[in-house]
Amino acid sequence: MSLQPPTPMALCSAPQPSIPAGPARAAGESIDCGREPVAEDSMKFLVMIYNDDQLIEALPDGEYDTMMRGCIAHADKMRDNGVLLDSQMLEPPAKAVSLRTRAGRTTFMDGPFAEAKEYLGGFNLIEAADMDEALRIAQDFPWSQTGRIEVRPVADFEQVRKHFNA
Repeated sequence: MSLQPPTPMALCSAPQPSIPAGPARAAGESIDCGREPVAEDSMKFLVMIYNDDQLIEALPDGEYDTMMRGCIAHADKMRDNGVLLDSQMLEPPAKAVSLRTRAGRTTFMDGPFAEAKEYLGGFNLIEAADMDEALRIAQDFPWSQTGRIEVRPVADFEQVRKHFNA
């Protein structure tokens, strides 16, 4: 099976019956990203996509390409509606360089620092009212079937700056 680089990036609106229903969503129902623009008091969340190459390679022929096309189209709609602020794919871990500084000495290592079954393949920066809404949005990713999705609030860096008087 010939695959494009297995680093999915964008939200997908295609119904995913194998994804369990969330508190505000029935199984197979996608989030309506045509909603009103997010409120000024909304929060930013980083939605990180972790890939498992074995699961991606096990997809039926053409399924990965179909998932990516749907996700890219859905991401465009989310961006137009102010929900998706940024999304990027990462190159495979083999292209990474890790660095570590200890006792004033910096060392560089090619490739991933540790072998892992799942690896960070991309991210989406979204705006949502709260964690519940961010999780509902993330449920539309099909990539939880081929890896894992982590949703984490983004700290308000202006508050951090004030805290450290910087």
